[in-house]
Amino acid sequence: MKTRISSLVTLLLIGSMSFAGNAGQKKDSTEHSIKFSGVAEIGFLAVLKHNVQFSSAGTYINYVKDGGQDVLFPVNRMSLELEVNKKHIWTFLYQPLRLESTALLSRDLIVDDLTFPAGTGVNFLYNFPFFRLSYMKEFRPNDEKFNFAFGGSLQIRNATIAFESTDGSLFRSNRDIGPVPVLKFRTRYSPNKKTYSEFEADGFYAPISYLNGSDNEVVGAILDASFRQGLVINKEVNAFLNLRYLGGGAVGSSDDDPGPGDGYVKNWLHFSTVTAGFVYTFPRF
Repeated sequence: MKTRISSLVTLLLIGSMSFAGNAGQKKDSTEHSIKFSGVAEIGFLAVLKHNVQFSSAGTYINYVKDGGQDVLFPVNRMSLELEVNKKHIWTFLYQPLRLESTALLSRDLIVDDLTFPAGTGVNFLYNFPFFRLSYMKEFRPNDEKFNFAFGGSLQIRNATIAFESTDGSLFRSNRDIGPVPVLKFRTRYSPNKKTYSEFEADGFYAPISYLNGSDNEVVGAILDASFRQGLVINKEVNAFLNLRYLGGGAVGSSDDDPGPGDGYVKNWLHFSTVTAGFVYTFPRF
């Protein structure tokens, strides 16, 4: 990974160094604790707006109107969380994101110099799962009602975007794996011991060419923001309803694209999800 990316990873290491420094201080049983939790949620995703273009002469495709993304899609999300001394929070998230649809084209679509004529049935695949490792520092560890944590994340995208005519005669596919550095914060308000409200966001907007050392100007952004209303069932289990906005994308040219096409990509998405889930905290971990 390039040097500039490593500077972003430093943000994730701050927590480890800080924790290591605290380990040498006085041993107070009330200060030294570890809490390990698993989080799972399931629900549906609605596409608010989604457009993509491959090659500078390609069609700026509207997935909702052209690609059959005018329906709801199933979605799920899983994460693990490690909290140390009520101050240092590490999370690992896996977010599957696979949208498959089929539509009869009402206009010609050009993808990387290949034309899919109007009247053609096309299978659309937008598979964009990601992994995210995060660290946050808790700034109000002893406040029973209001907590605030801030830190950073390193997200790995694993994208496959494909277009295939239903008779199999026309096909285009684009694949990409890459790191994305992200800022993160979370705040939680607990008016009583049984309910809580939580807001969490991961996001960035930056010239990706600066981060990966490319000479081509590429701009990218991401925002993953959610509002959660939770219910404490018992010491180990919380249940919640979650509303989420997931958006972002990138525009620019790749200098190592093997073709077909000239390497230009323009991809912007705006999704919303509604999910239900639970948090399980392992006892005496």
